Amino acid sequence: MNNDVPHPYSITVEPLKKPEGQFGWALRKHGKLTERSDRSFTSEAKAYESALKAIEREQTGFGSR
Repeated sequence: MNNDVPHPYSITVEPLKKPEGQFGWALRKHGKLTERSDRSFTSEAKAYESALKAIEREQTGFGSR
């Protein structure tokens, strides 16, 4: 995976216990958890891509009220 995560964010992609073979992600800003995936992904790459989209949404404010 590439390291194109903008500062001050960090992404952690981990395998899920259930369902096995699936992955989830956690997004941190300045080390504090800001968002976690609510769905599972079939690969680490897809989970990582979803986390990058979450960062983009947070930075642009898209979807906020």
